[in-house]
Amino acid sequence: MILPPNLRDELKTPLGKLILNDSSEKESYIQKIYSKKVVITVGDATSELLLGMGLTPLLHIIDGQEKREKRSPPLAESINTELTVKNNPGEISTESFNLIKTIFEQKPPIRLLVDGEEDLLVLPVCLFAPANSVVMYGQPNEGLVIAEITNEVRDKVQKIVNQMK
Repeated sequence: MILPPNLRDELKTPLGKLILNDSSEKESYIQKIYSKKVVITVGDATSELLLGMGLTPLLHIIDGQEKREKRSPPLAESINTELTVKNNPGEISTESFNLIKTIFEQKPPIRLLVDGEEDLLVLPVCLFAPANSVVMYGQPNEGLVIAEITNEVRDKVQKIVNQMK
């Protein structure tokens, strides 16, 4: 599925609470959420932030890049399941979509390493994440988005996915 140009602006609107990069409350807010919710991270910097705080997400999805620049994947000592998938930039591959649909059946913590780009995989994660989940992902040059998975978020994401070709 390819993201049509008319949806790019819609995806610039965060799916949840945006915590600005310079917020002094970011780490305490993350810890508070982590203690109450199932946490999933999408993106190398977001995953590294949590892992650096000693917090291991149920699932973290990375591509070894940040703002299109190669980087080392975040270190995680307690991964039980490591999977890889191919996903081209600006797309959600059928393989990625189907893997995320069933990934939560794997033994956590899970790392999904994407060959390509992981950005749009936030969408199927929002559709298939377990109840009581939050998805954390970076909003480029702004901060961290923390999206609680509610029926409202699932409905919004489903409408976007339905418009992809």
